[in-house]
Formats: sequence, structure tokens, C-alpha cells
Amino acid sequence: MTPQPSSPRWLPWPEKSSEPLSEPSVVIVGGGISGLSAAYYLSRAGIRSTLIEQRPRLGGVIRTDVSHGCVLEAGPDSFLSAKPWAMELIRELGLASEVIGSNDHLRVTYVWKGGRLVPLPDGLMLMVPTRIMPMVSTRLLGWGTKIRMGLEYFRKPAAVGADRSVGEFVGERYGPEAVEYLAEPLLAGVYGGDPWQLSVSSVLGRFVELDQKYGSLARGVLAERRVAARKTGDSLPLFQTIRGGLGILVDALSRAAGDHLKVVEGKAEAVERSGQGFRVVVNQTPIESAHVILACQAYRAADLAGPLDDKLAELLASIPYNSSITVALVYDKAGFKAPLDGFGFLVPKRERRRVVACTWVGTKFDHRVPPEKVVLRCFLGGGDEAAAGEADASLVTSVREELREIMGVTEEPVFCQIARWPRSMAQYTVGHQAKVAQIESRLRDLPGLHLAGNAYYGIGIPDCIRSGKQAAERIASASR
Repeated sequence: MTPQPSSPRWLPWPEKSSEPLSEPSVVIVGGGISGLSAAYYLSRAGIRSTLIEQRPRLGGVIRTDVSHGCVLEAGPDSFLSAKPWAMELIRELGLASEVIGSNDHLRVTYVWKGGRLVPLPDGLMLMVPTRIMPMVSTRLLGWGTKIRMGLEYFRKPAAVGADRSVGEFVGERYGPEAVEYLAEPLLAGVYGGDPWQLSVSSVLGRFVELDQKYGSLARGVLAERRVAARKTGDSLPLFQTIRGGLGILVDALSRAAGDHLKVVEGKAEAVERSGQGFRVVVNQTPIESAHVILACQAYRAADLAGPLDDKLAELLASIPYNSSITVALVYDKAGFKAPLDGFGFLVPKRERRRVVACTWVGTKFDHRVPPEKVVLRCFLGGGDEAAAGEADASLVTSVREELREIMGVTEEPVFCQIARWPRSMAQYTVGHQAKVAQIESRLRDLPGLHLAGNAYYGIGIPDCIRSGKQAAERIASASR
């Protein structure tokens, strides 16, 4: 029987001291999935690390609660199957048998338009149509938009050009209605941002490649599907997650790092040069290290990097963030009248009050909701920073009023879970790739300083895992 690694040792917030703590090989600032992944992959290379986390728990925005038999995710509820890094890690941790996929045979997503829920047409790849009749018959879009979508099939390849907004890219092909009722609501739940500010190269980079290769996005998507079908045969579900919640992944990561990881509860206050390495100050107590991974928000990394390189700090601070809130409502199934024939609904900005999106959890994922319960998980944010400061009771009242209007839900919930994530969603605005390239250039002059997290090359769980792994690999390579 293979012995299980012990859990990492939590150290108390250090008291003020002029003596440095024992020297670790690596200091990691931030205990979210990026920092934990870095610690895990460092441990696989036999490298010890000390992780600094100011919250009394690990996982960052990943937090799983269980109430009334329901698995409630306070942050992300799943990850995209198409990105391999999460499943690779899950397999290494021995959790593959706990992974479940979304019920794609039940996948219908509605859009709130003109006082009614209208289903997204079948065959839509984000905002790209791949089937004719569902687009012809949909009530979501007018005939002008439908004609433009049909003519897009004959579009010629485009030359490589400067970065521009998602709104401009989509609007040029399909018109403003497609931006308002497809691009904006579909991206708001992921990035929580404005399509006229988000960078198409960073947010929809694959579509930019298809545009340059095929001209028509529809032709490109169909061609890629044919190639993928020949290679893989059976298709994966769109989303995957862990049956008992993503918090299980956090716990497994910290256990797997074991004795190679120490966790210090505290706030990193400064990163300074020290000989050939760095000194990280926590509650005025220094920790010496040859390598530092800043696996925190870019604005926090900017504060810490300022004494090392003011231009780097300026670039990091210029990456904007939005806040988000999730409100999960648990109901008794008995007497619940609203149909739950789909994954949920999206609310476009022009129709929005507070709710950006709502997931019908029991339909999307098996084993998350017992048969006698219903869970409606609502997402708030999308640039609405006023919601971040609103009292819990007021938020719940607002959400229930909107659910009554949109779904006809009048029942009293038996439980509510509210999770607030201030300035948690990095915004990849126009020019983001050029900005990240400048950041990488500045880092080359600071060997031993590394960045990880959702602010640079992707915001999803797989992207964050990849960023932590790459930081660990760079350190392991430098240590050989």
C-alpha cells in the first residue's frame, strides 16, 4: 500500500522579528489554485516551498460547501474539458474516478429577452452558428442578423491585424444584435466584462486564428469539428467537475505536497532583493528565498514588485479587475413549479438589473443535488461594482424578485449561500497580449521572480493550473 503524504504544516502568522524564518527553496504568495499547483509540482521535483496565504483557508475562489445534501460551489463550479491541464492534475492526484461531466444531452441555455426566456439555437459554438434551421427559426435574433450570419459563411480570410475588442470583431461579422444577445451574455458569466473592452485576441484567440485561416468562423468551426471527430471519436462533455465539489481538489493538492510545503497564514508585505535571491516580508518578519512566485492578483503583485522594478509594477497594476458574487438558493422540490429543462439562463446587459446568469445545478450535474431539492445558482457582477457593497438580505431580495419575474419562482428557499469575490476577475482588455509580453520582458531582468494566476494567459481553472505548473518547471530547470 502506497503511503499517503501528510498534509502541509500550517504555521501561525509570524510575530514581528528581525530574524529570518528558515530558508525555503521557494516562497509562493497566494494560496489559490495557481499557487497550490505550483507547490505541488515543486514537491514532485523534490523542492520545498513556503506558501503565504492571508485567508485562514486555501483555494482562493474555489470553495465548496454542503448544505441540505446539496454540493454548493461558492466560486467556479466546473472547468472546460477542452483544456487538458485540470484533468492531467486530477489523474495524478488519483481523483479521476470522482470526475463527472455535464449532462450535455440536457444542455439548453436560455437568454432573457423582451420578457421571455428564449433558448439559444442548437448548433451554436459560442456566437458562431453551425446549423441552418435552428438559426432560421430562433426568436432570439432578427432577420437582419440571421442574413448576416448566413453571408458570413462566404467571408474570405483576413490579414493579421492589430488587436481589437470582441464587440468590434463580432459586430463586424454578425451585427450589433449578435453582440448584445450572444457575445455579451455568453462572456459576462466567464469574464464579467464588457465585450467592447475585452480583447478578442486574448478572449477569443482561436476565433482570430480561424478568421485568418478560413475567413468564415462557421466554416472554420465545422472544419475543426470534422478533424476532431476523426481523431477522438467520442466527444467529451463540455464541462467537467468533481462529484463532491472542487474543494476536494484543493484538499488533495495540499495533502499531495505534504512535507514539502509549509503554509504561513499572513499577508506578504514586501519583496526585496537579498544577495542572489529575495527576502519576502510577512508581518515584518523576513523569509529568505532564491525564488518567489507571485500567485496573487496582478494588483497585489504590483504592490510587491514595486521596489524591484517600478515599470513592472506599473504594468501589473494596469490589468483591471471586476468583482463577482454568487448567490445559491436551495428549495424543496415538492411544490416547486418552475420547469428546469436546461442548464439555466443568461441576462444580456441591456435587459439586466442584477442577475447576470443562473445555473440550474441539478440539471447540469448529476450527484450535486438530491432528488428532493432544487438549487438555483445565480451570478452577479458583470461590471456591477455596486452589488459588491450591498447587504446580504438586500441581494437575496433582489435575486428572488428577478427569479420571480424570469422563472415564476415564488417559493421560499430553505437555504441561501452568498459568496463575495471583490476584484477577483481579471479583465483582458484590448492590448492585453502586448502588455503581458512587456511583463515577461521585465521579468527576464529579475531572475528568480515568477508570476502565476488568472491575470495573464487564461482565467479558468485549467489555465491557472498550467500557470502554476510552468512556474514550478522553470524553477526546477534552474535548480538542476
